[in-house]
Amino acid sequence: MTLTTTLDCPLETAWSQVQRLALLQHVAWPLIRFTFQEPNTPPLRWREGRYRVGMWSFGVIPLGSQWIVIEYPDGLSIADGKATLRDNGSSRFIRQWDHWMIFEDIGNGQTRYTDRLDVRAGVLTPGVWLFARMFYGHRQRRWQGLVATGFKTLEPGG
Repeated sequence: MTLTTTLDCPLETAWSQVQRLALLQHVAWPLIRFTFQEPNTPPLRWREGRYRVGMWSFGVIPLGSQWIVIEYPDGLSIADGKATLRDNGSSRFIRQWDHWMIFEDIGNGQTRYTDRLDVRAGVLTPGVWLFARMFYGHRQRRWQGLVATGFKTLEPGG
């Protein structure tokens, strides 16, 4: 699944914001809320490594836990007008949740943002894929709202 939107902000701004854990919580809300289990006190910004999270639908319905496995395939810096963050996670029921967030400078202070997801969940794959398509559409709409406010609606820090 691939879903792309244009953000009306410079690449540097989008790249800095996606590294904040507060951004994940904001763009996922209210469909999913994440609680950190390992480590139970996560950093303010994503670092490469493994994070075990509990997931809650609408903040109250438990969905189980998942590993978020963060990588910066091209490093933390922007190279050739492009930057990439990858979550190559998994859970008990989802063998692979390989999510790539790709940011590209398209000029005029705008950024092309692409969510690319490869998911493998056995017989559950079609349902998980449908949920992911809806979820990433929701996330991209929330991104647009954040850009419109200059990211002022995110909690402070990071």
